[in-house]
Amino acid sequence: MSAGRLAGRYSLVRPLGAGGMGKVWLARDEMLDREVAVKELTLPEGMSDKERHDLVTRAVREAQAMARLRHPGIVALHDVVVEQERPWLVMELLRGRTLAETVREFGPMPPAHAARVGADVLEALMAAHAQGMQHRDVKPGNVFLTESGRVVLTDFGIARQEGQATLTEQGLMIGSPGFIAPERLEGQPGGPAADLWSLGATLHVALTGAPAYEGSAAQRIRATLTQPVPAMRGPLGPLVAAVMAYQPAARPDPRWVVHALRQVAAGGALPQIPAGAEVTAPRAAGRRGRARLWIAAAAAVVVLAAAGATGFVLMNRDGGAAGAFTVPMDVCTLMGGQEVGRLLLTQSPPKGVPDSDEIGPKCGWPLAGTGVGLQVQKDSDTVDPWSMTEDSARRLFQNQHRYWTKYDSVDWSWPEIGVKQPMRAVRTPVRQVTGIGEEAFGFELKGPTGRMISALVYYRLANLVVSVEYTTLSDKPTDENIKQAALKAAQASERALRDAG
Repeated sequence: MSAGRLAGRYSLVRPLGAGGMGKVWLARDEMLDREVAVKELTLPEGMSDKERHDLVTRAVREAQAMARLRHPGIVALHDVVVEQERPWLVMELLRGRTLAETVREFGPMPPAHAARVGADVLEALMAAHAQGMQHRDVKPGNVFLTESGRVVLTDFGIARQEGQATLTEQGLMIGSPGFIAPERLEGQPGGPAADLWSLGATLHVALTGAPAYEGSAAQRIRATLTQPVPAMRGPLGPLVAAVMAYQPAARPDPRWVVHALRQVAAGGALPQIPAGAEVTAPRAAGRRGRARLWIAAAAAVVVLAAAGATGFVLMNRDGGAAGAFTVPMDVCTLMGGQEVGRLLLTQSPPKGVPDSDEIGPKCGWPLAGTGVGLQVQKDSDTVDPWSMTEDSARRLFQNQHRYWTKYDSVDWSWPEIGVKQPMRAVRTPVRQVTGIGEEAFGFELKGPTGRMISALVYYRLANLVVSVEYTTLSDKPTDENIKQAALKAAQASERALRDAG
């Protein structure tokens, strides 16, 4: 997409992902002739001019602090641009996949590999801590494994500089439940030891394929505050338990942790862990009242998962609206073979082809000249769609609606159906769609000849945002046929979600 130019030199190409605090774009720095990533920070609506000015000033100040973090394990910030009354962060473009995506696709990592990743992340964190910066959102989705072998810590959007509030600190819980250190859940500001705890929780996912504390946001918060760290087998089990000690003072020195991880990464044994206090047990009493408030707040917006459920969990509220989807699922199961065959007018429907990107897991059913595609989306601040709350899904849905309303053309391609080179497609007006999900909108794309080639429907069901696309290059279907095919595909996916509950 050609969506404009920033500061006369950064040409926005297409979005790479979206979240509650903004959108990340692929862009080209025309002055230096290189591709970059641009993070567009969106500010809350309804703010006064003074509030907007103060937030922009604070965001620029935070970016200046981030720019001082020069380390190969930290995504580099090249520039900050203030245009359209909001800041845009120009960063290096990384190619590869996150740790979360890697584990989801390939399963748990061998201990030596996970140890190298952990050591690289911790060295990056130590560099930030030396500059007085806390990351505060270390998690698998913010650890990026590049194609060249670099391990890069990304998204300092909620990082905190000592002695300063941050752009996103509005009295809200900052971070991702299950990866937030217990002292921060208790209302303390935290420090380097809190980032170390989050790294331990991240290593648990890398080594086992699952978080240390599972369930809804409220369940993960409650478990962090009341349950010991689950025992983990393998050479790194004792180290993960040590860095996830409930008391910050009981966690080992980060320098020792790096040394130990490097030794395991080289094929050696884990060194003896320094003696300290009880490392895993939470406090029996005396927690601050704010911790209980976080549990209550999370429970108010996330429906608790049913104990012992398998697959994904869909609960009903008063027999009506859908509840929360909390466990990952195969999105290719949202469309059956018969439904795909009817939509693509074939008795031999293709099997779903799973894929994923920064926006979330997706599945495509392509044939020559036609296809159906589906994606379950997430924002850039959440590890996967199943960790979204209803509130965050609502914001993501609204952001997608604003985005498509704002930009009226895209460079469109689908290599699997034969469109290998991007073609310019024009968007029809975005309209509300009724009768699917809790809210929905749709639009179509017209090719260079003015003929409709694709129809898209976005809908929100509880804490999930789903996009569905139907495409045909044939001249036979009418525009209405194409619209109805996309709507039928969306309805089929919604039924699959509801029926499985």
